[in-house]
Amino acid sequence: MVECVIQDWQGEASGSATLDLKVAKPETASHIVHRALVRQMNNARQGTLSTKTRAEVRGGGRKPWRQKGTGRARAGSNRSPLWRGGGVIFGPKPRDFSVKMNRKERRLALRTAFQGRVDDMIVVQEFAAQLPRPKTKDLSAALSRWGITEADKVLLVVNEAQENVVLSARNLCNVKLILATNLNVYDILSADRLVVTVDALAKIQEVYGA
Repeated sequence: MVECVIQDWQGEASGSATLDLKVAKPETASHIVHRALVRQMNNARQGTLSTKTRAEVRGGGRKPWRQKGTGRARAGSNRSPLWRGGGVIFGPKPRDFSVKMNRKERRLALRTAFQGRVDDMIVVQEFAAQLPRPKTKDLSAALSRWGITEADKVLLVVNEAQENVVLSARNLCNVKLILATNLNVYDILSADRLVVTVDALAKIQEVYGA
């Protein structure tokens, strides 16, 4: 169980929240999180890259010149991999990069990764009402009040996609906004700081809690 301080729009402490997730054992935590990360990155690959072998390149049916007597090297096809315009040796072909992982393991890895970032997590009150209209400058100022610098890569986790919040955050190149139901290991690990709203934290606790 972890206690988190809740900050309001002005950056002042306004309460506390509890995060209690079932995580992996310390000796296996890094292994299962790594497996989940590799799985996510591999499953994101399209695997559509393709090259043609000498059998698939058009042409090359006729022997370029006779076998002997020309003084040149022997050649049986102008689509040999040694020739310009020829086939490719051991080139990539369409393939499936997907890696399987049990659902329980995936959820355990996600819980472990999320709770492992608690030291870099900032819990804030719902602030959609503070943005009556899209205003990137106001959201950027709030992030500064919450202790985030311009160099920090931020993952902003919300419970619902409020239009003004989404429009205000999308112009910040170092801020990525996702829903609590769309948490994933890659985003959790790649961010320098996590900003989580109270409702999003409650949703995470509800969905992934014991």
